Amino acid sequence: MTTTPSDVDVVLPCLNEAEALPWVLERIPPGWRALVVDNGSTDGSASLAHALGATVVHEPRRGFGAACDAGLRAATADVVCFCDCDASLDPSLLVPFVREVRGGDADLVLGRRRPQGRGAWPAHARVGNLALARMLRRRTGLRLHDLGPLRAARREPLLALGLTDRRSGYPLQMVVRAADAGWRIAEHDVPYLPRSGASKVTGTWRGTWQAVRDMSRVLGETPAHGGGTVR
Repeated sequence: MTTTPSDVDVVLPCLNEAEALPWVLERIPPGWRALVVDNGSTDGSASLAHALGATVVHEPRRGFGAACDAGLRAATADVVCFCDCDASLDPSLLVPFVREVRGGDADLVLGRRRPQGRGAWPAHARVGNLALARMLRRRTGLRLHDLGPLRAARREPLLALGLTDRRSGYPLQMVVRAADAGWRIAEHDVPYLPRSGASKVTGTWRGTWQAVRDMSRVLGETPAHGGGTVR
C-alpha cells in the first residue's frame, strides 16, 4: 500500500537544534510535510527550518509535550508521525510505520531504539527507560520495551485521546491512553544514533529522574475500559 503525498505530517519538537536540522529534514520522505515546532530556540533553529522548507510552528510554552501537542494540532494530514529533531533517529524509518497504520494492521506504531555505537544512549537514560517500560507493562499488560519518540498514528484518533501532559510524560500518556482505548500497538526495532548537542530531558541523571517522575504520574491515571494489544 502506498502513501499519497498529502497524507503524512511529521511533528518535530525543536529546542536549539540548528546543528541537527539539515540532517533531519533531508531525510523526511518525499511528499511528506515536516512540522518543526520551535519551543523557544535561541540558535536560529526556526529560521533555518523555514529556509530548509519545513513548516514552522511556534510554541512558547516550554515542554516536550507542549511542542508535540502544538504540532499535532497544526497537522492536517490523516496520518501524523513524531520524531526527535536531534539527529538521533532517521525520519525515513517512518515509511513502514505509516504503511502499517494505513493498511489497518496497527493503530499506533512505535520505534524500539537500538543504540548504534558508544554515546548513543547514556546509562542513566537506559535505566530510566527500563524502569518506565516495566511500570508500563504492569499498568497496561502490553509487552513494550521502549517509550521512544519515533511513532505514527492517525490524527483524529490521537486528538480524541485527549492528551493533557505537556512535559516529558506526553509519549507515555499517548501509549497508556491508546492501550486503555483498545488500540492495536506495534513496536519495531530502529537504529538509535548519538544525538547532536545536549539532551534537554535525559542528558543528566537529574533530568532523567525528573522525566521518570513526570511519567510515573501518568501511570497513576485511572484506567479506562478496554485494553490494547501489542504486536
